[in-house]
Amino acid sequence: MGPVVGSILPSLGRVRLADLVASEGLPPDSYKISVSTLTQSFAQYSAAIIELPPGDSALLRSGLESARLFFHQRAYPPADMVHTNETREWCKTSGYYADPQLWQETYDYRPGLTAAEPHGSMEFPPAGLPDIFAVLGKAARDVLDAISFSLNLRSFSFAEILDNMPLRSREISSSVLSVCCHSRPSFQGAQNHNLTAQEDGQLVMFPDHEHQVDKALITLVKSDMAGLHIKDFHGRWILVDGDLGPQDAIIYPGLALYQATAGYVSPAMLRVEMGNLQSNMYGRCSLAFKLMPRSMASLSCSEMRAAGHGVEAQFQIPIPVDDFMQRSHSTDQFAKLNYPSYAFQPGQDASMKPHIKSKKDKTRCKPLPPSKKLRLEAQRVLKERVQDIAEKKGIKLRFCNLKECEGHMLSMDSPCGNIRMEIGWPPGVPFVHPHDLPNKAKLGFLEAYEPGWAASQQDMESQSS
Repeated sequence: MGPVVGSILPSLGRVRLADLVASEGLPPDSYKISVSTLTQSFAQYSAAIIELPPGDSALLRSGLESARLFFHQRAYPPADMVHTNETREWCKTSGYYADPQLWQETYDYRPGLTAAEPHGSMEFPPAGLPDIFAVLGKAARDVLDAISFSLNLRSFSFAEILDNMPLRSREISSSVLSVCCHSRPSFQGAQNHNLTAQEDGQLVMFPDHEHQVDKALITLVKSDMAGLHIKDFHGRWILVDGDLGPQDAIIYPGLALYQATAGYVSPAMLRVEMGNLQSNMYGRCSLAFKLMPRSMASLSCSEMRAAGHGVEAQFQIPIPVDDFMQRSHSTDQFAKLNYPSYAFQPGQDASMKPHIKSKKDKTRCKPLPPSKKLRLEAQRVLKERVQDIAEKKGIKLRFCNLKECEGHMLSMDSPCGNIRMEIGWPPGVPFVHPHDLPNKAKLGFLEAYEPGWAASQQDMESQSS
């Protein structure tokens, strides 16, 4: 089920976790609406708000309170507890770490690993972490299943790359619950780093690089104060946790999901901003559950191909998870393949005003080349129109090879003839995944399902010029 055709969410999508829990039989309307809102919000804002049950939210509040006390009583860490961000240890982090460059302290809870102090003594973690891990882990898996539904994948398509549930004997969890504290006043070490700037009378903090991208499949975050910014579809930084209720948390996709879905779900680019911390003795505490693929698995797009999605060359070869986690990834490659570019009028939504304007943001908003725009629009129409028609008629889309289909179109009883007729495939256009069609055929495909598309694009270009 794709995003609602033509709908634009005025702000971050909000869904109830209870409505995202799948059940046997036909999906109820509440499930379909929630999945649509979730995927639309991911497409526009790379994040969504998820409402947890009251009992779960009480557990998270208790966990945040325990985290504040845990970090508040700690002194500045010795050198052997400073986190080096070593990617080879990505699935073995456990216990307390500090990153002076980001002015951040972290306690990682990872089932199967027992955290210890540097001198071998036991470390007493914040309270309730096993229960919080279970609650947020279940929520993240439900969201992942909802994404597979929206992409028309088989149920539990991602199960093979996830940890066993529950873990078997001597297994170590790949997923992790990170208890974080940013900018605790008593935490010294970031003073000598060029991380701060004054903006509107507040202390704003950014890392040396402009943004970060999680390598997880799904990340679910609950914080005790606002400060998380995520870049939206138009390249604007949006404060995503500024207006959350006690039962609300933020959820966003990561790099591993981008790879596993052949780029159809883009990862969130994020940064943390601090303001008015001088009056806060605890800093900003958060609980972040990261649903990770298991280290011995491989990220493959075979399920995407089986569902009829086009898979570009960069996603064709399966990648071992351990290799993927150790690679560096350029954020310039992340294109939003699942949402069209709409023009927002100035002043339409004050909450979407960017917090910082820079030359970099302007360069990222350059018009796409015509061929790339055609490709992105063809994939959008496939998801929003063609797959919706196929689902309603119970048709499984199996696209042809371009060369073979040229012969099929001349035959009276071609293998794809009935499907083309049932879904209203344009005459003269080969029954090939729109991503793989020649540009001229892409135009015919778009005009068939969105009459006047070419004219509207010309109008938009003339207005922009």
